[in-house]
Amino acid sequence: MKGARASGDGSGVAVDFSRSAVARYIQLATLFRRRIDQGAWRPGARIPTVDELAAECGVARATIRQALDQLEADGLIERFRARGTFVRATPAANRLWCEVETDWSGLLRSREGAEIEILGEAPGIEAADLPPVDLGRAAARYTHIRRRHWRDGAPFLLADVYLDERLRPKVSDDDLRSRTALKLVAGIPGVRVADARQVLTIGSADVETAAALQIPLNAPIAHVRRAAVDARGVLLLVADGIYRGDLVRIDIKLR
Repeated sequence: MKGARASGDGSGVAVDFSRSAVARYIQLATLFRRRIDQGAWRPGARIPTVDELAAECGVARATIRQALDQLEADGLIERFRARGTFVRATPAANRLWCEVETDWSGLLRSREGAEIEILGEAPGIEAADLPPVDLGRAAARYTHIRRRHWRDGAPFLLADVYLDERLRPKVSDDDLRSRTALKLVAGIPGVRVADARQVLTIGSADVETAAALQIPLNAPIAHVRRAAVDARGVLLLVADGIYRGDLVRIDIKLR
């Protein structure tokens, strides 16, 4: 059997696909997707043939075809009989319209054209069941609200919001369908957010996340955890957001 190794990112560094438990075709789809995102495979260009990719990556042609099936399903490539496979004319970079804000005003701003779907709500969540945050002290109980954010018919964010249960009556259903997580508390009269934190990590989609965001299993995601406390140090809100990695961009102003 061929050893699955490739210098697939153009860096010349060999990648050993056999060291991961993730299916090889998914690893290859991620690798090829990165080539498109980084411009190694340019819009409108013909990519290498299945035979060429199989030889480069040291895998069977069927595995390459499975990986390309993933890219075609994502709308990144087009296949033409007798002509070959081409990168779609719209560059992936132009699809990166979803920005994770890094300043307070940006975190409060609702995303233009976005729609928020309420997937479920559960009251009476104990503090011990909250996602771990190193900020403030917990309230007695929280309401858990799961939301999914859409734009142009595509889901881009799956969010679990834990709101101090005392504040839930002050947040309308319209608020839940239109406001960012932090704006849910910042917009309540008489409530002042004294401190807020945001932590971002990069990961890959599990089965549940992949289904909710309509992305392949193990596709890249950005996990953002936000928390806010009031002037007394009470934790008002914890929000866990999972963004599609192919639609998200993080811009940080350094000066």
